[in-house]
Amino acid sequence: MAEEGQVISCHTVDAWKLHMQNGNESKKLVVVDFTASWCGPCRTIAPILAEIAKKMPEVTFLKVDVDELTTVAEEYEVQAMPTFVFLKEGKVVDTVVGAKKDELQPTIAKHATATAAA
Repeated sequence: MAEEGQVISCHTVDAWKLHMQNGNESKKLVVVDFTASWCGPCRTIAPILAEIAKKMPEVTFLKVDVDELTTVAEEYEVQAMPTFVFLKEGKVVDTVVGAKKDELQPTIAKHATATAAA
């Protein structure tokens, strides 16, 4: 799977489960971008997230369209887009709500470093 260094779009619940299982087994930080095609701020932050993903292959980046995978969005109680959920071994360790580049980058770095040190 050539997925390191990119944001992986999950279009089915099966794909979501597979990528989550891989993230759990690898013990990598998993950053999930809950987005929507109609969301302007989501489109603004997407290329920024893609750039971060290129620089951080040790982190798994997933993208979920809340209109495609409503059950997944509900499971994580997503109420606004974009919402970034940070997971380690299946557990939520942090959340950033909104297209906040200045908050997103340090939060990813903080949890990625903690994973590398573990």
